[in-house]
Amino acid sequence: MTYVERAHERGITTLTLNSPHNRNALSTRLVTELHQALADAADDAAARALVLTHTGGTFCAGADLAEATAGDAKDGPLALARLLRTLVALPKPVVARVTGHVRAGGLGLLGACDLAVAGPQSTFAFTEARLGLAPAVISLPLLPRLDARAAARYYLTGEKFGPTEAARIGLVTLAADDVDAGLTPLLDGLRKGSPQGLAESKKLVTAPVLAAFDRDTDALAERSARLFGSAEAREGMTAFLERRDPKWVR
Repeated sequence: MTYVERAHERGITTLTLNSPHNRNALSTRLVTELHQALADAADDAAARALVLTHTGGTFCAGADLAEATAGDAKDGPLALARLLRTLVALPKPVVARVTGHVRAGGLGLLGACDLAVAGPQSTFAFTEARLGLAPAVISLPLLPRLDARAAARYYLTGEKFGPTEAARIGLVTLAADDVDAGLTPLLDGLRKGSPQGLAESKKLVTAPVLAAFDRDTDALAERSARLFGSAEAREGMTAFLERRDPKWVR
């Protein structure tokens, strides 16, 4: 069984996250396989663009909490930052196809894609503050693209929101009743672009995002590591796994 399935049709390589047992959480294995799949697609002259999608009802649940407290606390945030930067810097456009839930670190994965189409069953939430954490590393691709007031609201409240709101605030490109119908004109447009034209055009729109990575990765990874190692975060993650409210809820 592979955690990242691959398919190719008419110039589009599709990468499917396939780790349903943990809701496509960003485990070491999934991240490693996704890195390799991205590298292979980048070197494939037949691939004009990539689609990143998922099996099951969750696009990505974020960090694998079972791994989050193991090893060096900074390893996980740095590994996530490397993955997100790889997506942003990839010389080919990456399009997210979302038909399920996206939470916490999964929103960073979504934000690192160049385009995104969300179906009617998709939901989104920044749940970090409720766990004693903060959306630190994932802010690198997200904050340059999100409406500032909306980012403040959803970062702080952890509220769940749907695809229409996700499109309004800049998290996704569009919300579609039929996600594949919504993808069609985007993919057709990408098929008409030249490899050089797509790569150079992508550099223009991703320059501020890559600048944020180069400037802030180390500081945000350190912040994330500090938070994951805190007593509040341990209580928050334990409460989540035990399906109860953490002690600070009023």
